[in-house]
Amino acid sequence: MKITILGAAGGIGQALSLLLKNQLSSGSELSLYDISSSIIGIAADLNHIPTNVKVFGFFGKNIKHALKESNIVIISAGVSRKPGMKRADLFYINSNIISKLIENIINICPNTLICIITNPINTTVVIAAEILKKAGVYDKKKLLGITTLDIIRSNTFVSELKNKNAKEIEVLVIGGHSETTILPLLSHLEKIHLTDEEIIILTKRIQNAGTEIVKAKSGNGSATLSMGYAAARLCLSVIRGMQGEKNIIECVYTEGDRKYARFFAQPVMFGKNGIEKYLQIGNLSSFEKKILKNMLKTLKSDIKLGEEFIKNYLI
Repeated sequence: MKITILGAAGGIGQALSLLLKNQLSSGSELSLYDISSSIIGIAADLNHIPTNVKVFGFFGKNIKHALKESNIVIISAGVSRKPGMKRADLFYINSNIISKLIENIINICPNTLICIITNPINTTVVIAAEILKKAGVYDKKKLLGITTLDIIRSNTFVSELKNKNAKEIEVLVIGGHSETTILPLLSHLEKIHLTDEEIIILTKRIQNAGTEIVKAKSGNGSATLSMGYAAARLCLSVIRGMQGEKNIIECVYTEGDRKYARFFAQPVMFGKNGIEKYLQIGNLSSFEKKILKNMLKTLKSDIKLGEEFIKNYLI
């Protein structure tokens, strides 16, 4: 199994690389790419860790070697949020970065499964889909926006509030990956009772958790370590599904049945070719129904932004 990380020299990329180096199965290959030559040293550093996962570093024009025969490509390249910056503000920079990287994937490993971390995910995944579609290689079951960070944050915050083991909590989070489009389904929790007031407080904190980190880092970046952890979890789940393990379920931002929007974060089951089955979100509380209804305008606007970008983009 070959996993390639594009943008691997960044904060997320390095954290993700470290986790995968230690958690991928023996014989796996980890291919790291960045525009910075420092990636060579990062790969060498990781190779000093005694696991049977080989790490290779590539930079600049060597992206072809990084991507060749990749089974999974994870894109973490791009700029991060700064104080006062909304996810939509990242669009104008990161959209071009995503576009160029997707072009390379099309030319080198068009059948790979693509996982996108680069914000704004609500829009960058759409851009990737449209470029893949133009090239005639789009498979919606192999294009995922990683929203797992919203899930692990939800699990953490609930465990803190109720003094429970976070590893025994799993909150489904649907919608998108920006403040108001993030909807944790706290009403679905079993064996944990939350009051209406607690649900409102937790929902607001989960939606604004990214901004919480940006402020805490005093303008020196956004979530990197927790995002690396979240991406590693999702990647390992995808691999387990590809290797034939059954009932591997995660929430991802993907083009599903379009019940609510063309792209929507929802639970899916992974199989040998990526997404094997799209799962229903179940019954919602009146509070969750209200948030879902109110978020759709923003989510659809984010999706349209990506579609409009592609109308003026030539591959």
